[in-house]
Amino acid sequence: MTLGIDTSNYATSLAVFDTNAGEVVCDCKKFLPVRPGQLGLRQSDALFHHTAALPALLAELAGKADLGKVQAVGVSDRPRPVEGSYMPCFLAGVSAATAFALGQKIPLVQTTHQQGHIAAALFATGRQELFAGESLVFHVSGGTTDLLLCRGPASITSLGTSSDLYAGQAVDRLGVKLGYPFPAGAYVSEQAALCQERIRPKVSVQGLTCSLSGLENQCAQLLAQGKDAPYVCKYCLLCIAETLVRMAAAALQRYPGLPVVFAGGVMSSELIRAYVTHRVPRACFVPGKYASDNAIGVSILAAREVCAWPNTSA
Repeated sequence: MTLGIDTSNYATSLAVFDTNAGEVVCDCKKFLPVRPGQLGLRQSDALFHHTAALPALLAELAGKADLGKVQAVGVSDRPRPVEGSYMPCFLAGVSAATAFALGQKIPLVQTTHQQGHIAAALFATGRQELFAGESLVFHVSGGTTDLLLCRGPASITSLGTSSDLYAGQAVDRLGVKLGYPFPAGAYVSEQAALCQERIRPKVSVQGLTCSLSGLENQCAQLLAQGKDAPYVCKYCLLCIAETLVRMAAAALQRYPGLPVVFAGGVMSSELIRAYVTHRVPRACFVPGKYASDNAIGVSILAAREVCAWPNTSA
């Protein structure tokens, strides 16, 4: 078994992966507390909350799995596998993972938050060949709106991104404006599901690059015009969905036939999933548990590096 630890800007999460069964044994997660009306935490506060949460979450995990059988520990040590990528909040996870690995005398595997997202999404598709073959992967969250060409989680080439606001930021800013807690994605999705009106999203996409700053202004204008919360929430999510559809279409012109996998917390939206899957061939969405911030992908990456999972020669 392998243990995964991820301390992102949104949640403290842990997971245990069983290489023999090829499945996630258990996982647990706690969102960082954010004061009402605030759009996130300072890094010093995030680091404190992760440090405070980790012992209790480890105890919870120990009640579900025998951690004495863990043979490797994986941890995300930074946001993305690029030079200069750094956030202090990941230090809490690295500290806990290092202590666990030294105490158990087992290997420590350091990876990144983005690679964990990708690994979790690829695993959840049920298609192991995606870990070796090429695929187009969208990582859409509060800190990314990235379109990536991946050969598994280890080889990542950036193809496109947002030139300004990220999709998750647009969702969270709307949600907080409406009075919902941060992160507000689940609340925005609930409201959007209540709207039965037909909506035509207006987006800004040039090839593989998108702009989402205008979406925040459009939502504010709709609210000022008297549109209710369900309508504006649906508009916001459909604009993101249409943006992804157009970016995917541009990418598929360059890389025809590749599967398109969607990862990141924003991809937990059922509305976005339904809209995109009807318009993007070979689109792969995964359950929200594997799309949002989690340590599942990190535990899988540890299994792949240390335990050579899956053992295709067996």
